[in-house]
Amino acid sequence: MGISGFFGRRNLMNYRVGISAPDEIYAGTAIPVKFVLTNRKRFMPSFLIKVKLGDTETLLPVVAKEGKAAGLATMAFPRRGRHRIDDVYISSVFPFNFFIRFRRIDLDLDVIVFPAVKKCSIGGLIGRVERSKGDRTLDKTGFEAEMLSIRNYQYGDPQKYIHWKASARTGELKTKEFSSLAHRPLLLELDKIAIADLEEKISCVAYIIVKSFRLNISVGLKIGTRVFSPVTRISAETGKGGYGKAAMLKELALYGSE
Repeated sequence: MGISGFFGRRNLMNYRVGISAPDEIYAGTAIPVKFVLTNRKRFMPSFLIKVKLGDTETLLPVVAKEGKAAGLATMAFPRRGRHRIDDVYISSVFPFNFFIRFRRIDLDLDVIVFPAVKKCSIGGLIGRVERSKGDRTLDKTGFEAEMLSIRNYQYGDPQKYIHWKASARTGELKTKEFSSLAHRPLLLELDKIAIADLEEKISCVAYIIVKSFRLNISVGLKIGTRVFSPVTRISAETGKGGYGKAAMLKELALYGSE
């Protein structure tokens, strides 16, 4: 029993945990979170380490001495706003499966959760903007005409535009990008949107912003006296004019809380 206790305690000692989450996190939507467990022991590997993050548990069979092992956890945040991931738990039945030993490791990860994206009645604004387009083709991306390039998959991309051959070849989801047509910009004024429930209104505006960027429709946001000038996904990526999608969604995420 003494030997079991010694090796069992040593098995869970001297760890560091790193966490990385996606840039875009939406309320109520499960996301993959990558964690990296670093064994800082110089002379002893660790065995049968179970990592618990949120509601997900992942078993790492072996973590080499002075080595690293990575895993994925799934997390979801029920509401928009600022959230913290404070801790992670590791446990093991090593060496003899008589006892399960636990250890809590402090984390310090601060994340901004965007509003839930919910289709709403005023989402028809996007349809009206699309119908108001001219037939002049621009050398910028959208989902309209000829394919321009292949890029990494982004949240909201239609599944039918996934380039499966490129995805299989690279091991990452890839999306086809097409040329877009000219259109008029769209400015969303939060205070003037006639939806009584605040959370529904914010989710609706978030939906229009996400879909507009996916279609490369120029969209902006006004909240009180703060104005985010209309911008397309391309101009945001090149840093020319306006504000990016993340800046507008962050403003909605923190609205009324900070």
